Amino acid sequence: MKKTILSLIAFFIAFACYPTNRWELTPDGGIKWNVKDDIPHSDHIEMSGLSVSTVVRYEVDKDGAFHFTRGMVWPMLRTIPNNTHASLMRKIGTDFMSPIRVNGAPIGKEKVESIELNGLMTVTSRYNYSSNNDSYIQLKRILFPSTKNPRFCEEYILTNNTKKDITIEIPTLISTSKTDPEKGVEGAYTIESRMSSGKETPFILKPGESATFYGFISARNSKIVNVDYDIAGEMEARKALISQLNGNLKLETPDPVINTLFSFSKLRGSESIYATKGGLLHGPGGESYYAAIWANDQAEYINPFFPYLGYKTGNESALNSYRHFARFTNKDYKPIPSSIIAEGTDIWNGAGDRGDAAMIAYGAARYCLTIGDKEQADELWPLIEWCLEYCKRKTNSQGVVESDTDELEGRFPAGKANLCTSSLYYDALLSASYLGKELRKSKKQTTEYAKRAEKLKLDIDKYFGGNVEGFNTYKYYEGNDVLRSWICIPLTVGIFNRSSETIKALFSPLLWTENGLLTQAGDATFWDRSTLYAMRGILAAGDSKDAMPHLKHYSNTRLLGEHVPYPIEAYPEGAQRHLSAESGLYCRIFIEGMFGIRPTSLESFDLKPVLPEEWNKMSLKNIRAFNSDFDINVERKDAKLLVSVYKGKKKVISKLINKGETVKVKI
Repeated sequence: MKKTILSLIAFFIAFACYPTNRWELTPDGGIKWNVKDDIPHSDHIEMSGLSVSTVVRYEVDKDGAFHFTRGMVWPMLRTIPNNTHASLMRKIGTDFMSPIRVNGAPIGKEKVESIELNGLMTVTSRYNYSSNNDSYIQLKRILFPSTKNPRFCEEYILTNNTKKDITIEIPTLISTSKTDPEKGVEGAYTIESRMSSGKETPFILKPGESATFYGFISARNSKIVNVDYDIAGEMEARKALISQLNGNLKLETPDPVINTLFSFSKLRGSESIYATKGGLLHGPGGESYYAAIWANDQAEYINPFFPYLGYKTGNESALNSYRHFARFTNKDYKPIPSSIIAEGTDIWNGAGDRGDAAMIAYGAARYCLTIGDKEQADELWPLIEWCLEYCKRKTNSQGVVESDTDELEGRFPAGKANLCTSSLYYDALLSASYLGKELRKSKKQTTEYAKRAEKLKLDIDKYFGGNVEGFNTYKYYEGNDVLRSWICIPLTVGIFNRSSETIKALFSPLLWTENGLLTQAGDATFWDRSTLYAMRGILAAGDSKDAMPHLKHYSNTRLLGEHVPYPIEAYPEGAQRHLSAESGLYCRIFIEGMFGIRPTSLESFDLKPVLPEEWNKMSLKNIRAFNSDFDINVERKDAKLLVSVYKGKKKVISKLINKGETVKVKI
């Protein structure tokens, strides 16, 4: 009776606690905040390119004026000590509008009309507006990072919407400063703010005419002297990246909020890759984590996603990260580092063994199967093999894998052996058994991996299974008697024997909040990664009825609520930073959860779709996995599902299946 009441309360929370949306969807696939009386309001968004990342902290104040600062990060301009956080960083609040003169006077009072996000940030405002609001100067600020250069770019378009000619003076300004040479790995760095319209004389604008000027915030080392600034080229490159990512791996469902957050997540998951001296490295971001890789964020979370997207830069960064980890395999089976930092020149291992070998084996084996490239698989096989052997050697007498902590690095207790590490090891063994066959490894070895996985599945249930706070689910570690969000992990790797009670526990008020899952019942901390894993696992278990209200609520909150437009890292730690790999995890909810794709060879996969009851169809188009390009369509046909896979115009498979049935697909 208690659990029934708790379930009803959770159901009420999912619907009744929807926030009032500040933002709305736009026809071009973006989101827009039409500023009215809902001010003051402030927020922050991270935007990245190969040589720069910027956290834009912005506010519309109580009078309607726009203020923002740029949290600038230059990952390859290293500072001393050259540790994890040693990117050159500055908070820059330069106001490029303050020097503007209209008819010889300051431009006047600003009132923001709207802010739009669609890979660019566009702020539309009015200045010198009349009492009836029909005569004003319009300003459009368009803010975005360079895709390849170490600069943040800003375009300003002033339009005369008055009834008279106006004169606008736009000065050319260049402000530079040098950093302390003793604090830079390469000595002093030059930080520059630049403002220019390309015109030395004032603009005389007739009604309806516009004037444009540009702002740049950049930094460079002493070796670079001449810098070319091309705002048109920078914007074209940024738009081309957005268009490319929008076109590949396109999710089409009846829910436009989910479709849009999926599209936004592809961008955030992909843009945070940096061209370091150690090659392309995906970085979480958050004004902390750049030019470095982690066994969880990169090897486990984001790398298995990139092959589906077909983003070349993403795939290269994934392969490169596994190559870096492979450097640290050793014949003595000492732990592999949790993180490789400082452009690949150093390591961080401050939390000890977090189960990193299981994370790497899980991610690398899935990546190899999904990318469909035998040459890459051959190269990474020794790394996978080593990680699996390491886990085997760390297996205790009860059959589960021991580690010093887990990916939360001691923030919450994890015992001597935790559920997450053993679950990842289980999935890695299955993937390795599939991959080994593709690479013609011995039948003895691949069979052993499969048998080891089968035994581990039983041992996971024996060791971790139990009643926790009234639910017959999992203890996260031996002796754990408080519900933890990571009890969802077995669902994501196909272990469903406790799925019903685990799902009830996850959606109970003990764990579920308006911001998703608490890390631990009774605490206030939440990390989106566990919510994203849980959604994927619950859908993989076939439960869309319970999942969808919560998934829709989460998607609505992250895309259209008070802090937008991406999945976040955590709170209170990090103040809900837009760490990049979490966006990859959002996309995997649909790829591996809702569509149920599980790679089984370099050119085949199991497909176990879960079509939500309120939907009649869904599609994933331009999937670039398995060295191919194909579409998946799922359509309701009475009580059955029609599953179709197309490769171009060629129909690979079309099959009518029952709910919960698996289709085997070879591309």
